[in-house]
Amino acid sequence: MKNLFPVIFAVFFLCVNTAYAQHLLKGNVTDSAGNALPGVNIMERGTASGTVTDLNGGFQFYYSDKNAVIRFTFVGYEPFEIIPLGTEFVEIVMHERTIDLDGIEVVGSRSLNRSALNTPVAVDIIVVPDLFKTSGHVQINQLLQFIAPSFNANRQSGADGSDHIDPATLRGLGPDQTLVLINGKRRHQSSLINIYGSRGRGNSGTDLNTIPLSAIERIEILRDGASAQYGSDALAGVINIVLKSDINEFTGMLTTGVRQAKYRDDRSFDGETVQFSANYGLPLWNKGFMNITTDYQLSERTNRPADPNNYEIYREKFGDAFSENFSTFFNSKIPLYDEAYFYAFGGMSQRLTDAYAWTRTADSDRNIPEIYPDGFNPRILSTITDYSISTGMRGFLGIWHVDFSNTFGQNQFKYTVDGSLNASLLDRTPVRFDAGGFSLSQNTTNLQFSHFFGRIFSGMNLAFGAEFRVERYQIFAGEEASYKNYGLVSIISNGQIITIDELGRPGGSQGFPGFQPKDETNQTRSNVAIFGDAEIDFSNRFMVAAALRAERYSDFGSTVNGKIASRYEFADGFALRNSLSTGFRAPSLAQIYFSSTITDFVSGVAIDKIIAPNVSPITRILGIERLKEEKSINLSLGLTANLGSGWYASIDGYFVDIKDRIVLTGAFEDADPQIGADLQALGVGAAQFFTNAVDTRTIGTDFIINYFGILASGNISTTLAANFNYMSIERVKTNERLRGKEEIYFGSREKSFLLASAPPSKINLSVDYTLNKITSNLMLVRFGAIELEDWDGEIMRYKSKITTDVSVKYQVNWNTSITLGGMNIFNVYPTKQNTETETGGNYDAVQMGFSGAFFYLKLGVRF
Repeated sequence: MKNLFPVIFAVFFLCVNTAYAQHLLKGNVTDSAGNALPGVNIMERGTASGTVTDLNGGFQFYYSDKNAVIRFTFVGYEPFEIIPLGTEFVEIVMHERTIDLDGIEVVGSRSLNRSALNTPVAVDIIVVPDLFKTSGHVQINQLLQFIAPSFNANRQSGADGSDHIDPATLRGLGPDQTLVLINGKRRHQSSLINIYGSRGRGNSGTDLNTIPLSAIERIEILRDGASAQYGSDALAGVINIVLKSDINEFTGMLTTGVRQAKYRDDRSFDGETVQFSANYGLPLWNKGFMNITTDYQLSERTNRPADPNNYEIYREKFGDAFSENFSTFFNSKIPLYDEAYFYAFGGMSQRLTDAYAWTRTADSDRNIPEIYPDGFNPRILSTITDYSISTGMRGFLGIWHVDFSNTFGQNQFKYTVDGSLNASLLDRTPVRFDAGGFSLSQNTTNLQFSHFFGRIFSGMNLAFGAEFRVERYQIFAGEEASYKNYGLVSIISNGQIITIDELGRPGGSQGFPGFQPKDETNQTRSNVAIFGDAEIDFSNRFMVAAALRAERYSDFGSTVNGKIASRYEFADGFALRNSLSTGFRAPSLAQIYFSSTITDFVSGVAIDKIIAPNVSPITRILGIERLKEEKSINLSLGLTANLGSGWYASIDGYFVDIKDRIVLTGAFEDADPQIGADLQALGVGAAQFFTNAVDTRTIGTDFIINYFGILASGNISTTLAANFNYMSIERVKTNERLRGKEEIYFGSREKSFLLASAPPSKINLSVDYTLNKITSNLMLVRFGAIELEDWDGEIMRYKSKITTDVSVKYQVNWNTSITLGGMNIFNVYPTKQNTETETGGNYDAVQMGFSGAFFYLKLGVRF
């Protein structure tokens, strides 16, 4: 495969097509107010020639004929076409649609008059359709992992439910410390709380992969604390996903690909992937629209065994889970009268997954040889159902722009354990079990007002509003055989009834014991918020923004947070930006009420090993306080520079101090001299719980430099982006009863997993080159070194690594394109460890993952 790279590399830079003469066109694109429009799509009709405007609205590209039709399109603006007739420079002014059918402000600002270029905080805008045509990634998490340096998401193995949802982070903070919006409206979180695995322990996050890439117009990433603007979860930043609003065009994409196996056993390739998507926009009456997307994905499992020489025993034990996912999304808006309109968007997805748990050997007391003579690998199957719907109205009430909306979403996990057994049933055991599951629903009602006062200084935008949210969390039990031990017998000894285990075999389904009736819960909470913010342009060079938000939760109380930010353009093209804010994250319902019980036996006596709810008698006896909000201080300082001739750069430093982070403790056992008697009195052999235990401090820098220009009669776009991130644990807090037990409370091993939530550095270099019908892409990503700790206290070191992605797209005609590509084409893996890690292989879920090279072919159509 390495011999193929020089050929692809040569094609990337030297492909030449001289089918027709070339004409150069340069220009600028602005809106009707004179603001630059970055990311405008520019295409020559009937060809693949085109480009996008840079961050200053500038562009330059070659087209084929002076009578060609050049089309300009941008979300929320009327399409615009010109015939250059040999003109070399044009000034293009695009006008918003008569009815603001987009109506989505740039994340981080409620001003409808502000673009991403002049916000006082860092906002990345990722145009998805162009990436989707060339990249081999078929899910959001993996796309952003390699596109956005401050974003990290890794697939896991041997981590129960975390095998099926990739925990994702911004700037190395927790998966639940990033707020996700769709079209500016709060997205519900996953019902899964990550308990096992090496990422996101003790956190719930948002399952971005429920949203098909083919439904997305762009992704906005606000790299700054925003609790004062958007509420809970926005400590690290905000990800806003903007859905497509195109009409009268069908686009379809078929992707097929395979991964190169690490070891040459009976298969050279695995992880076969097929993805098909279709998107079409219907015009509705009076300039309304309905844009609909359907998406189907099938990914076979991979196998990266820890011991390839003993492949049969370790067969299908460590690697990516099997996944089959179907989703459909829609986005619609209907004008009502004057400048008012109704909007609705949402969708559903269902994912079926199949992941292997640890091997049970033939001679284990967890195996029944009559059923599995050679031992077995239990399989954890899940059915993940997710759906959401947002409806609302936008319009004017006097001078005020009003947005009233309601958003409902629900995520449900159902577990099935297959290829397993309940050892306490001996040869009478079933091999497939319903293990129960959990669900989370959220309903958010929002009302906000905004108005731009053009005559105050150089303009002032004022916004205020209120929000009401209700959440519900449920755990439902599995079938009896998934959790019960059938070898228990109650006897009378010395006048007391005791329970003994006659078989000495564990009960419940192996691989994933089911939830018990005592674990079941059905809990709700509500919160109400009021907020206001103002943005004042004191001149066309200096602006200040301020926000204030107060919230009251029904379960833990009130919080007030504020933010102030400014931007100062001290010279043409050069600006300073900074912000200071406080933030909070409310404990999730899963962190408060999650319960899991495993019945074990010590010296023949039944004991429960549990993850105890925060409201249980166990936590009260141990002096664990009710969970409260995490609190943060976020400071950022940045410099943006328009260097001219297509060059743009920015650097942003940040400081995030978080107190009372919620973590899952280690297991406290009943043999402990101080608290053991209390646990024994409750019949508990070991207990873990969630608590506000850790203070952390994160310091980092984001750096980006872009270039858009002309090279050898083609269009070239390059981006060098980097994130440097350092987190420290300032304090681990215990209470009086548990003082001195910090190593159990949150030990060095758990600390290493928290600190390695992101590489200390991630550097991304991408180059896109378009010449006539050929578009080539080269991407290099360097992941910094990471250290973790194994079970024995030994340090596991993962050296820095570089991955290489290459793709070549050929535009057959206006309707059809073909892309051939490879990701991680040199089959780079993390540093192999000498012993099996927690997840059962030789790698943790670090850096680029442990799945190796992926080679793919894409067919795109549109008409």
